[in-house]
Amino acid sequence: MAESPNQYERFFKPFKNIFVLSLVVFAIWMLFFDSNSWFIHNELNQDIKKLEEEKEYYEGEIKKDKKEIEALSTEEGMEKYGREHYKMKKEEEEIYIIEYEDSLDNQSADNE
Repeated sequence: MAESPNQYERFFKPFKNIFVLSLVVFAIWMLFFDSNSWFIHNELNQDIKKLEEEKEYYEGEIKKDKKEIEALSTEEGMEKYGREHYKMKKEEEEIYIIEYEDSLDNQSADNE
């Protein structure tokens, strides 16, 4: 069963109109070949989303660092930081290290 040329003619008939043909060519050009194509816009939008997420992350880090700077600006804050991170002590103080049995079990398992 060969299809009649009439069916193909119905399909291509709208493309004989110069306005429809130019619209189709313009749409294909804008979607695929233009420097402002849909694919480039889509890629740029994804980049914008990633950069906005990074911006939110770094703004949160800045807020956290500002709080830490405020805490370190006082004498008590610096003393606390030195004690916690650098194991510092005052001259008249003695420090006792208390180890629990379960922490000793973990250390002996790590050494083996």
